[in-house]
Amino acid sequence: MSSILTNNGAMVALQTMKNINASLGRTQSEISTGKTVANAKDNAAVWAISKTMEADVEGFKGISDSLSLGTSTIAVARQASETVTDLLKQMKSKIVSAQSQNIDRAKLQTDVAALREQIGSVVKAAQFNGLNLIDGSTASMEVLSSLDRSTSGVAASTITVNGQNLSTGGYTANDVFSGSTGGTISNAADTFVLSLDAAGGSDDITIGDGANAWAAGDSISLRIGDRVASYTVKASDVASANNSVPDLIAVGLKDAIDKLGISDLTVEYDSTNAGQLVFTNNTTRDLSVSGQYQNAGSGGLGAIQSINVQTNPTAALATVESLLSTAIDASSAFGSAQGRIETQAKFVSQLSDALTSGIGTLVDADMEETSARLQALQVQQQLATQALSIANQQPQNLLALFR
Repeated sequence: MSSILTNNGAMVALQTMKNINASLGRTQSEISTGKTVANAKDNAAVWAISKTMEADVEGFKGISDSLSLGTSTIAVARQASETVTDLLKQMKSKIVSAQSQNIDRAKLQTDVAALREQIGSVVKAAQFNGLNLIDGSTASMEVLSSLDRSTSGVAASTITVNGQNLSTGGYTANDVFSGSTGGTISNAADTFVLSLDAAGGSDDITIGDGANAWAAGDSISLRIGDRVASYTVKASDVASANNSVPDLIAVGLKDAIDKLGISDLTVEYDSTNAGQLVFTNNTTRDLSVSGQYQNAGSGGLGAIQSINVQTNPTAALATVESLLSTAIDASSAFGSAQGRIETQAKFVSQLSDALTSGIGTLVDADMEETSARLQALQVQQQLATQALSIANQQPQNLLALFR
């Protein structure tokens, strides 16, 4: 039955064209975005999974940065500990030579002292981004290594790297500092902190004799803001008959602070008060001054201070052999830790690639298939247009019945 009120053929053709146009729109979207699932409307479940995985990939980028930082920090510590090992090997060679009777042990002791100073310099300089793993100041370092996802959520995993003590001196509790109104002395009396207000804040410290006498190799470090000045007690300081050791230390620290060139910070040595330094802050910002005492006789390599080939070459040989073992163990530990972190970094990189590939499998469009589908839909669209045009002409054919 034909009707001039209801054109069923046109309605079918119109619905077909709408479906084709909708499919064509989705296909064109896939071509423009490169994804079959570009938003939650396309496929809510797949979209949610892909976004979770994308978040994990971003997290692994941060982990890669952490592992790179950890590798660099450990590499510095390993290189330094290996350098210390090499220096101790040189020192052992000197000490072995000193076992002979017909040799100038005084000159050998001078070489040993120079190597000892070089070891101390290497240990102090072995820091990366302010962290030193070989001077005994850091017990351990946690390196972010992974994100572990489970049904209960996400947890971060870390790799623990133990610090090694290759310092030729360690921290002691000798009472060598005293402070005034702004100074805060710890109970152990081995550190102090001064808070100097901007534009005129003033305070002082006094270096005393301590619970034990000062010894060559003892040192004091002062941190002023982000700058550090230090002074190491010399044998001549201890042997001086005209000046007290605290006075000599105070003068040495003042010179070291002056060399930092901190504008508008004044440090004065008060000769009327033994070992006293007066700080005056005329800068435009508050300053914090902290100090630490380091005793030459302690530390992982503290026994190096007792090596003397002139007085006891036999004991010196036994001592340096023990120190070599300590340095070798430290180098080995850092090498193992660095290898583990580098392996983890490689795994994280590969895992990130695998996750990215997995995300692509879920949401990326197959461009070959999409291209073929586009061609087919364009042909269908043309045919649907013609079919709708033919269907719309059908009522016109009824006019012939009334002529």
